[in-house]
Parts: sequence; structure tokens; C-alpha cells
Amino acid sequence: MIQLKNSEQLNAMRVAGRITGEALALAGEMVREGITTKQLDDKIRHYIEKCGAKPSFLGYGGFPGSACISVNNEVIHGIPSNDKVLHEGDIVKIDVGAFKNGFHGDSANTFPVGKISPEAEQLIRATKESFDEALKAAEIAGARLGDVGHAVEAYVKNYGYSVVKMFVGHGIGKELHEQPDVPNFGTPGRGVRLCRNMTIAIEPMVNMGKSDVIILPNKWTVVTADGSLSAHYEHTVAITDNGAERLTAIQ
Repeated sequence: MIQLKNSEQLNAMRVAGRITGEALALAGEMVREGITTKQLDDKIRHYIEKCGAKPSFLGYGGFPGSACISVNNEVIHGIPSNDKVLHEGDIVKIDVGAFKNGFHGDSANTFPVGKISPEAEQLIRATKESFDEALKAAEIAGARLGDVGHAVEAYVKNYGYSVVKMFVGHGIGKELHEQPDVPNFGTPGRGVRLCRNMTIAIEPMVNMGKSDVIILPNKWTVVTADGSLSAHYEHTVAITDNGAERLTAIQ
């Protein structure tokens, strides 16, 4: 069942979203050669807790980190580790959630480690731009989730990329994952109609190669089946009378 939010609940989600976005930005500023993904995770946890919130992912389904930190061909759900050191040329996806006053925020971005290849730069840029296309689709009167997902897939196909289909975006609010599912593919004019006070996480997961993915033996980390690079971009979004509001954007 889709949970629509009232104005008070949306304000609470704005607070959780702001903390989420700030923690993600802070981690992004720390990305450099030689740092470990555990060091990034520690900084994220410290900032979220300093704000009086809790990391949404810590302990979620048994997940051991405060954030999901995935490198290169890792798509999502990378487990932070002292043994995972970032190197020049890597791309690192950081996915952060914060829980405050009964509501969650969820946001992700892909960061370059030093100088990266032009191909990796293009993948990161196209993934972010596919989110922008999805947001435009969400703001059209009468939009459906099929319109949103189609906007993502159609955009990245122009580059020869593919979207991950095994994992999708989601509703969000009191629970980290609520209804409805928000795929990065779809048929225009089909699916759930977007309506006022709906809150969803739109999160393109884009592979440079094919869409197939594999879950590693740790039961969490998802990698591309063909070893190609993958990028991830996400915001928590509220559908309002004034359009689609990015609750996790830094003002």
C-alpha cells in the first residue's frame, strides 16, 4: 500500500533528507586515492549520529555498514572495509540513508578517484542526467511510473549503456523501502500514477555493458556480470503541487 505523507510528515522527511544529503556530500569530499571505504563509512556514521539521526542502512537486514560503498564494477551494496583501498582511476558509488524523527532519507552518487578515464566520466555524467530526465517525466501532469522508468532507460541507451533490472528504486518514508517499486525501465503511460504527497527514491543504476548482475557470496554486494563499470545516482523525491522536490538535495 502506498503511504502518502501529510505536510508535517513531509517536513520531517526534509530534515532526514538534508542530513542524508550532507553526509553524502561530506563523504564525497573525502574521496581520494589511498582512503579505505571503511574510513568513508566511519565519517558518514559520525556525521549522521552527530545530527541526532541514525544511519538507515546500519543493521538493515543484517547489513554491517552505515553506508553502501561500491567500487568500479560493483553496482550497489558494497560493504565498507579496511581492506578496500581506493586507487587513482576508480569510480566509487556511495549510498547513504539517515533516519530522523521517524522518517528516512536515501541518496547516492558516484565519485571519481583522482583522474578517471573519459569513458568513466561519461558514464557518471549520463547516469546523473538520466535521473534529471526521470525527474522531468515525474513533473508532467498525469505521469506514471512507466514514464519515469522509460525516461531513464531511453536516455542511457543513447550511449549504449543498460539499466539494472534486478534492483529498482522504491517508495520511502517511515520505512526505508515502501511501495511502490520505481524501476529504471518501463512503458510510457503504464504503471502507478504519481500523485501529490507521494515520496519515492528514484535511483538510476547504469552499466556500461549489459544489464545482468550477480550477487557475491557475501549475500550483499551486487556486481556487473560482464565486469563492466557501473554508476549510481539517487535522490529521495516528493511529488508536490510545485513539481518534484528533491528532499535529499543540498540547498
